[in-house]
Amino acid sequence: MCDACGRIRERPGSAVCEHCGAGAADAEGSDAPGRAAAPRRRDRDEEGRARSARPRDGLGRPLPYGSPGVARQPEGVPRTPAQSLTEAQRLLDDGMPFHAHEVLEDAWKAAPEAERELWRGLAQLAVGLTHAARGNAVGGTALLDRGTAAIAPYADAAPYGIDIAGLMAWARELTGRLTGSGAVRAAETAPRLRTTGDTTENRPSGDEV
Repeated sequence: MCDACGRIRERPGSAVCEHCGAGAADAEGSDAPGRAAAPRRRDRDEEGRARSARPRDGLGRPLPYGSPGVARQPEGVPRTPAQSLTEAQRLLDDGMPFHAHEVLEDAWKAAPEAERELWRGLAQLAVGLTHAARGNAVGGTALLDRGTAAIAPYADAAPYGIDIAGLMAWARELTGRLTGSGAVRAAETAPRLRTTGDTTENRPSGDEV
């Protein structure tokens, strides 16, 4: 996700956000007066992929290098859809929607074409809650609206017990609360991703448990 605009990156390896144009690399100032700041070498993960190593707080906000932070979710972890939903729900319930978005983004990247917009929409809803918990009503509303639009086509046949109708209602209610309000409490505001008690791999959301 782009730190500047909060939108999910379409090309995570690119140095520039394709949505807002912000550079991905951080700049580090020089101690010598009058010298231009030198670009910081891009952080990379253990597999050599570009990924910021800056620590983040519980809502995903970047902190200065060396600060204590909340460990980010590792990228590219293979999970079944049910495992992705369970892990994302745990993080949402713990008040860490940014970290839940990372799990859902992994699922989006690994999903078959027919499900990609579903998982992308779920990730956008998590980012929307992240912005809402940071007090960013404009960003929260934008992401909640995009996430709702992305999952809406799956309402009639939602796989994996995902509660599309419930998530859409949750997003609309939260969006209404963001107008002129301050930050929300992430854990208290977190949605339920699946219908109550549904832990199956591929059960439509309307099935009874």
